[in-house]
Amino acid sequence: MNCEGQLLMTQAPPVRPNPGLFKRNPPIAGEAEAIEAAKNGDAEAFSKLYTLHKRRVYTLCLRMLGNVSEAEDMTQEAFLHLFRKLSSFRGESAFSTWLHRLTVNLVLMHLRKKGLNLVSLEETINPSEEDAPKRDFGSRDSVLAGSVDRVALERAVASLPPGYRMVFVLHDVEGFEHNEIATMLDCSTGNSKSQLHKARLKLRELLRQNTQSPQPAASTEAVK
Repeated sequence: MNCEGQLLMTQAPPVRPNPGLFKRNPPIAGEAEAIEAAKNGDAEAFSKLYTLHKRRVYTLCLRMLGNVSEAEDMTQEAFLHLFRKLSSFRGESAFSTWLHRLTVNLVLMHLRKKGLNLVSLEETINPSEEDAPKRDFGSRDSVLAGSVDRVALERAVASLPPGYRMVFVLHDVEGFEHNEIATMLDCSTGNSKSQLHKARLKLRELLRQNTQSPQPAASTEAVK
């Protein structure tokens, strides 16, 4: 082994659990300063926050809504709401976490105003043997969290039925606990777990289909 290889081995970072299927960005240089300046009315600082976070906010909206036009509108709405609420950010959590929670709440309110059911009304107390999980189906799915093509996964998530997609995005992507999701969606914790289990089963099926007949990826371009 050459010296370069030995150096890479000795400097390799420790393996840490992956918190979800989509990696979060690390802390952003200059973000804290921009937040404080924006709180004091600095328009340029707020513009910087928009530039730093618009892509991830848009992607979150698109995953939850499955509609490009609605996702663009809700992204703009999220930043308008951020402009009004920024002074309430106290730094008790990462800014991206706080902004994502704000965005999730706005999207859920938007869906409720449209009169849509946020979860499926399927029976969840006694699932069929075919769908019944063989383990705690509220836990992390190690197969889906493995090496899956990101574009294929994004396409599969967008293809999920709305109720499945909502719970999957909130739990496996955004990291909310089932009790939090149950409160957000006004359903039981068991319903949230069941929807997640069925969403993962559906994703596996969609990903298998994708390997057999690839299709063009759905647009996830950030709002300009």
